Amino acid sequence: MMTLVTGGAGYIGSHVVKQLLETTEEEILVVDNLSTGTQGRIDTLQAIRPFTFIRQDLNEWEKLETLFDEHDVGAILHFAAFIVVPESVSEPVKYYMNNTVNTTKLIDIAMRHDVKKFIFSSTAAVYGEPEITQVSEMTATEPINPYGMSKLMSENVLRDATYAQKDFKHVIFRYFNVAGAAVDGSIGQSFPNATHLIKVAAQTALGKREEIFVFGTDYDTPDGTAIRDYIHVEDLAAAHLKALSYLDTSESDTFNVGYGHGFSVNEVLATMKEVSEIDYKITMNPRRAGDPAQLISNNSKIKELMGWQSRHDSIALICKTALDWERKI
Repeated sequence: MMTLVTGGAGYIGSHVVKQLLETTEEEILVVDNLSTGTQGRIDTLQAIRPFTFIRQDLNEWEKLETLFDEHDVGAILHFAAFIVVPESVSEPVKYYMNNTVNTTKLIDIAMRHDVKKFIFSSTAAVYGEPEITQVSEMTATEPINPYGMSKLMSENVLRDATYAQKDFKHVIFRYFNVAGAAVDGSIGQSFPNATHLIKVAAQTALGKREEIFVFGTDYDTPDGTAIRDYIHVEDLAAAHLKALSYLDTSESDTFNVGYGHGFSVNEVLATMKEVSEIDYKITMNPRRAGDPAQLISNNSKIKELMGWQSRHDSIALICKTALDWERKI
């Protein structure tokens, strides 16, 4: 059986594919429309060992059905989604159609083709703006933007599908702020018009942008800027491999994936200045719609049940790998 990775040419998906290729003998099938991923990243991954790549959009449902008819897929790791919070506020239907409708169709096809495992890329945005400092998987889900809601709706579809078909099992990962690049420098984030803070900071430090904008300086945080739980992309990728083996002996479940502590926007920007040794320009702006003041994970569940442990829990390392990748490209 093959492991299907949707969005496997993208930022997070490619790091998962890399670890699958390096540490397993699984036959890999990557499906990506290359809207944010690149053929160059596919070529880099193919150099590790060959795998099947199909350029296709998930809204091409007839082609997707044919793909499952032609390939014996046993597990799916689903990364193909839109992820920009402000864009989700201005273009909500775009997010619901791709993140919820296409995911629902993928689940439907997977169930009818006897897929056993489904690993879903969700988000901490499903928690909205919680009143507590650290959120656990039991924290109420109250998204404050269409991005978070589109993911929460997909979570519910997946849970209901699993309940209806007992041998179809899932793991839902609620990501916190993913950043950095492969430590060996082979792949990283190449998202066009990036909005992720650490990547944008690296671009500004290297002169690819004239300045970086901070959105919101009046949050109820120690320095007034928003606080996030930043996790290195390789640690996040490793959790997905853990999930595949976890489902061999365990039931479906939902897990936070973060480090359990946070850094403010100002702290991140100061770290990037220290790592790059460049004093770049920062411009303060009002808050954006849909951004909570702080979001930090309680990650005890994934540590206890999956045995997942971080290897790169360092904001300096995260910034350095992001900067090194930005220099490379």
